[in-house]
Amino acid sequence: MKKVLYLSFLFVVAGMVTIWGCKKENPPTNDQPVIDTGVNDTTVPEEPADNIYQFKVLDGNGDSISLSQYRGKVLLVVNTATQCGYTPQYTDLERIYEKYQDSGFVILDFPCNQFGSQAPGSYDDIHDFCTSRYGITFPQFAKVDVNGPQASPLYVWLKSKKPGEIQWNFTKFLVTRQGEVKRRFEPGNSMSSVEKAVANAL
Repeated sequence: MKKVLYLSFLFVVAGMVTIWGCKKENPPTNDQPVIDTGVNDTTVPEEPADNIYQFKVLDGNGDSISLSQYRGKVLLVVNTATQCGYTPQYTDLERIYEKYQDSGFVILDFPCNQFGSQAPGSYDDIHDFCTSRYGITFPQFAKVDVNGPQASPLYVWLKSKKPGEIQWNFTKFLVTRQGEVKRRFEPGNSMSSVEKAVANAL
């Protein structure tokens, strides 16, 4: 009898491990926590930020970059992942960037591994994948957290302007030429609606 109970316990534990090990490909429900990766790649302004130009971020080499270099441009800030169901959006992002960059449009790409661990690897791994598979040419920065205690201050600020925790990869914030957050797009919003908003902002 004890042997039967022991074997039953092992089957239950094995089943739970299998469930917990499943990889999530779709946005989580409210009871699915994000992963705290302990990454913080953004510098907080000394005073409360009025615009995006007051932030500094880390590039792929770990160097601090001031977003003031993008002053006067329309920006699309997006948290990305290389193994997500939304990863093919890179194709449309690059197309939109190529179409409007001469008009003063820039995409700022921040890889994030918080959702389903779908952005594994180093910056070089991620960048090589994105350039070889999707041919991206817009700026890509060091990996960040977008939620939780180690959230990038840039993302804390973005969410304060368009409230709500980031739900999944490829959430997008449209920033005006004045450095103010104009629109927020969830991952499932159509890329045609994103392009239309970009064109209107320009």
